[in-house]
Amino acid sequence: MKTLSAAEAAALVRDVDTLAVPLGPGQPSAFLHALGERDDWRDLSVFAALLVEFYPLFTRKGVKLLSGFFGPVERALRAGGQEVHFIPADFRRFALLARRMAPRVVGTVAAPPDGEGRLSLSLHAGATVGELHRCGRDPNRLLVVEANRNFPRTMGLPPEHPHALHVDEVDVLIESDGPVVTLPEVPPDEVEKHIAEHARAYITDGCTLQTGIGGVPNMIARMLADGPGGDYGIHTEMMTDGLMHLHLAGKVTNRKGVHDGYSVATFAMGSRALYDWLEGNEAVRFLPVDQTNDPSVIARNRRMISINGALSVDVVGQVVADRISEREHSGIGGHEDFVTGAAFSDGGRSLICLPSTANTPQGRVSRLVSRFPLGTCVTTPRHQVDVVITEYGAAELAGKTAGDRAKAIIAIAHPAVREALLARSDDLPPIPG
Repeated sequence: MKTLSAAEAAALVRDVDTLAVPLGPGQPSAFLHALGERDDWRDLSVFAALLVEFYPLFTRKGVKLLSGFFGPVERALRAGGQEVHFIPADFRRFALLARRMAPRVVGTVAAPPDGEGRLSLSLHAGATVGELHRCGRDPNRLLVVEANRNFPRTMGLPPEHPHALHVDEVDVLIESDGPVVTLPEVPPDEVEKHIAEHARAYITDGCTLQTGIGGVPNMIARMLADGPGGDYGIHTEMMTDGLMHLHLAGKVTNRKGVHDGYSVATFAMGSRALYDWLEGNEAVRFLPVDQTNDPSVIARNRRMISINGALSVDVVGQVVADRISEREHSGIGGHEDFVTGAAFSDGGRSLICLPSTANTPQGRVSRLVSRFPLGTCVTTPRHQVDVVITEYGAAELAGKTAGDRAKAIIAIAHPAVREALLARSDDLPPIPG
């Protein structure tokens, strides 16, 4: 292992090369910024997802970003005419794709090494764990680890999932102390509060919870933390402030049937308080995404309740969660993994939550529609969907006919559009799902 500056490490990347870095909080920021100082790229392909900073690297001629999940940075780069491409795949599938792509250079951030030379992978396990180890073993590849003293040391479930690299595996170590990206907790608005109240009715004592990002999931977690009941388990893709508050309220026992005694996640994003709470916290364990998002593992949890968002739903129950019109907005992520896993959990339910309307440049439009435009990419097909929730109530779809599904969806649409939706739904079009 060599300890180098970020600029020295960046110089080891060839002008024609392939590089992979993890999603979001696993990205080696100093290394990526140092790569952006170079302007001699001929053909550099970078595999990433959910960039957490605006890295100048992706504005350089000869650099191509291949992203599995868009956030504000990817959308801004695309709008600026940069070469940004979306790779359609669910989150757990990227573990397989990373192995197939086998980029020559793999980089990640980690906490500094402990006394035994272990570098905790901190806030991200995700889809890159296996590829980090494979890269470290291959003398023809380059493993770059940025050890940042501001990242918490978190745990996995050893021996199979240690959630750490050893310094002996690492080719280049960069020491840094840059700030950790934080995600402000945005207070829910009135619509989100109503959605959370409807969703809360599906959560009973002893449920296992998966929540995502946003006002609705955080509101639900707060309601559970402040209210009666408990004995909850946590098996989630993302560890959030809301789930931390549920722990701090003493409501989490994790008697859930799989990974008992531990809350499991594959990455974390939130406040600095969340990161400080995760430091050395034995109650929370980080596992690779092909473990956390495996529907067969999810289904083993006791009364699994999956809570996810959506952009639009049609009257047969198809869900669009990652595209607006013909433009990629975010990504597929673990949406369908948890919808599927919760459905096969004993007593489990899958909740798709969304406001009934959206504000657009053309005015307010309904998110619940009679049919999607031709060419729409569906994120989750109708046969997977259990419950859809808006501020007007919950539509239970599983086991219902197409006609009954339409009536249930229309009943939770904005009152101003229900009559029009009903008029167009008497003869449902044959939409492939």
